[in-house]
Amino acid sequence: MTISALNELEGLSFAKGHATGNDFVLISDPQGHHDLNAQQVAALCHRRFGLGGDGLIRAVPTSMVSGYESQVAENPEAQWFMDYRNSDGSIAEMCGNGVRAFVHFLMAEGLVNLEVGQTLSIGSRAGVKKVQRTANGYAANLGPWGLIHEDKATAESVDSLVLASGWNQHRPALSITMGNPHTVVALSDPQELEALDLFHVPEVEPVPANGTNVEFVVPAEPLLSNGVATVRMRVHERGVGETLSCGTGACAAAAAMRYWAHSQATIDHWTVQIPGGEVGVDFVPVASGREEVVLSGPAVLVARGVLGSD
Repeated sequence: MTISALNELEGLSFAKGHATGNDFVLISDPQGHHDLNAQQVAALCHRRFGLGGDGLIRAVPTSMVSGYESQVAENPEAQWFMDYRNSDGSIAEMCGNGVRAFVHFLMAEGLVNLEVGQTLSIGSRAGVKKVQRTANGYAANLGPWGLIHEDKATAESVDSLVLASGWNQHRPALSITMGNPHTVVALSDPQELEALDLFHVPEVEPVPANGTNVEFVVPAEPLLSNGVATVRMRVHERGVGETLSCGTGACAAAAAMRYWAHSQATIDHWTVQIPGGEVGVDFVPVASGREEVVLSGPAVLVARGVLGSD
C-alpha cells in the first residue's frame, strides 16, 4: 500500500524541514492540485518506506481550502493556509513547531518576503495565526489557551487521569486547548521523566473529543532564574507517537504549570526543554482578559527533492 500510494505522487516536489527536531514533509501547492489523502500522507511520512516525518504540511492558498474560505475573506492578509496532517494521515488543527517551519518554507519558496521584525498572518484549522520573523527564528502567536474541562479543573486544579506504560496507577493531569488538545502530567523526578515508555499510547480519562497529545513535565531546580521559568518535557503526540518536540505542547505545559502554581502566575516567560532543543513560551495579556501564548524557536530546511516511481 505504501509503494502504490507513493507512485500516485510521482513527480511531486517536496522539502524536508524541522523545528527543534519536530520534522515535516512540506509541499507547495499554489494551484490547489495536491489535496493528499490519508494513505498518501502516511506513505510520505513513513520512516522506512517514505521520506519520514512527524507530519506533512501543504502550503495552499486559504481561498482554496474548503470550509475555510472565510478566513481570507475576514483576514485578507492570511493568503496562505497551513494544511497540516499527522504522520498517520489524520488531520490536526495546529502545530506550533510546524507553523514556524511553514513560514520558513514559504520564504524559501519565494511565496512570501519577511524581514526580521515583520509579521505574517497564516490561515489554519485553529484560526488565523500571526508569525513574526526574529533574529534567531520565528515567534508564533498561537492565540489564547483554555481549559478543556473547565468546571472540574476550577474545582480540583486537575480534570483528567493519565496512565502511562509501566505505571501501576493513574496520575492526575490537566487538559488544555491550544486550538488543539493536550493533557499535561506533572512529574517531580527527572529520572522518572527519562524512564517513561512512550512507545505505547498513554491512557487518558476522560479523553477529549478529538483525542489528545500527552505532555509529561518536570520543573527545573530552581524553577525561576532571571525572570524565566524552565521546565523539561517529553510528549506523545496523537497520530504520531513520541516526538522530539511539540510546540503547542510546550505552550500547554507552561500554561498548566502556571495554573497549578497560582503564586507563580505572574511568570510570563518560560523556557521549555525538549529532546530536540528548547523553545520559548511567553504569555501576553489581551483586552478580553484572557492570555495569548507566543511560541518562539528556530526552523530549518534540510533537503529538497522530487518523488520518483519504484
